[in-house]
Amino acid sequence: MSPRPATRVLAVWCPDWPAAAAAAGAGLSAEQPVAIVHANRVITCSATAREAGVRRGMRKREAQSRCPELHIAPPDPDRDARLFEPVAAAVDSLASGVEVLRPGVLVLPARGVIRYFGSAETAVRQLLAAAATAGVEARIGIADELPTAIVAARHSTLVPPGRDARFLAPLPITELAAEPGPAERERATLLDLLHRLGLRRIGDFAALSTAQVTSRFGADAIVAHRLARALPDRPPAPRVLPPEVAVRLPCEPPIDRVDAAAFAGRLLATRLTANLSAASVACTRLEIRAETESGEELSRVWRCAEPLTADGVADRVRWQLDGWLTRPPGDRPTAAITVLHLIPVEVTPAAALQLGLWGDTGSGDERALRALVRVQSLLGGDAVRVGVLSGGRGPAERVTMVTFGDEPAPDTDPAPPWPGRIPEPAPAVIMRDRPRIALEAADGTPVRITARGLFSGPPARLRWGRSSWRLTAWAGPWLLDELWWAPGAAATARAQVELPGPHSLLLLARDDHWYVEGLYD
Repeated sequence: MSPRPATRVLAVWCPDWPAAAAAAGAGLSAEQPVAIVHANRVITCSATAREAGVRRGMRKREAQSRCPELHIAPPDPDRDARLFEPVAAAVDSLASGVEVLRPGVLVLPARGVIRYFGSAETAVRQLLAAAATAGVEARIGIADELPTAIVAARHSTLVPPGRDARFLAPLPITELAAEPGPAERERATLLDLLHRLGLRRIGDFAALSTAQVTSRFGADAIVAHRLARALPDRPPAPRVLPPEVAVRLPCEPPIDRVDAAAFAGRLLATRLTANLSAASVACTRLEIRAETESGEELSRVWRCAEPLTADGVADRVRWQLDGWLTRPPGDRPTAAITVLHLIPVEVTPAAALQLGLWGDTGSGDERALRALVRVQSLLGGDAVRVGVLSGGRGPAERVTMVTFGDEPAPDTDPAPPWPGRIPEPAPAVIMRDRPRIALEAADGTPVRITARGLFSGPPARLRWGRSSWRLTAWAGPWLLDELWWAPGAAATARAQVELPGPHSLLLLARDDHWYVEGLYD
């Protein structure tokens, strides 16, 4: 059993927060079934939706068939964070030391609030009432360790001091994956393996020795094993950072719009990560502080399970400023923001960051990040866009372009099977204008796609403008049997051809003509 820490942890958990935030954002009642759908699958749903038979992982159409009145919403981290700020503010009005772990979960030291209200039970009642004034359902748990407190909150349990491991022992092993984390896929794989090995309860896993776990499983298993044994998730950082590591930005002109705040936050995030890198540390607890023209001071602490990257810092700054600036009129700042501060509250050695393939921590990536942020600050947010792997059959469909810094969410899930997708490797260059070319047989007759989905003759020559090449190889055709009912859906097949050099092209057949869709290296 781990020694009792000096300060116990109180966790406030809002069930199904993305669904609750989507309902609040759409002005729906608490009884309205809501599901968050990404890549055609339910990733979160409300309790009323579950009562109707909706489950995580279910396809959108099946979920709607089980619950016709189901409200569908896309994932939106900005919305989730913005609407969680009133909840954090309500709890903060009664207790000090509030830290947001993620939208939907916050933690604070239990000792102060228990002492103020006289007992843990009274403190819980008061905090639940405060959350209710913000219009949300919440559950509270208290335990010695932060991860255990979050699990306890899911069960509305106040764990007695020194009893964390005993509380966790009878719970299903799946509770170790209840809270999202940076290694969700690895954690799910681990728990599936443990279940197949017969370790169905957290106590079964905790009974294994550290040597047995480290010699048989990966790094995430060690983290999960510490959680199962109710050991501290990470030791506090003993060193004190010099004041110059924190960053400060005077805002000229003062900020009263979320888009302007997001730009300022991204610039601050880049500066902060550079300072932390120079000090050989990474941030795991970050205080975001703002000052307004009227002298108001706003502050919120964000706690993270993993060291924050520049993108992670920028996201949290954007979420927090969005929450402050969009509060109800009586609660929002009365004037524009004039100064922003980012202050690292807790740090961990830089070695905690994952190393790159060649042993570095991505200095080239950091330089590229700073350059992209600089371009955005000069030309605007939409001036820089990056590609995200998406689902589809053609090369253009498999890339979703998103604004740099936004959530890298693809239009469609790349994971499901895509019958008819062109074989790997993908083209190195995608032709946006798709220049028209001519594909000919050896006798000079045009090569077309027959009704049976074959070439009308073996391709032998390709003409592009005034140039022509004899083909050295070809592959295909691959028929496109999709959206055949839609107007203008005339594309029928794709093919690959190799020219002398060698140069390879991906061709697209449409309306009895051929077009260049992509170029291969």
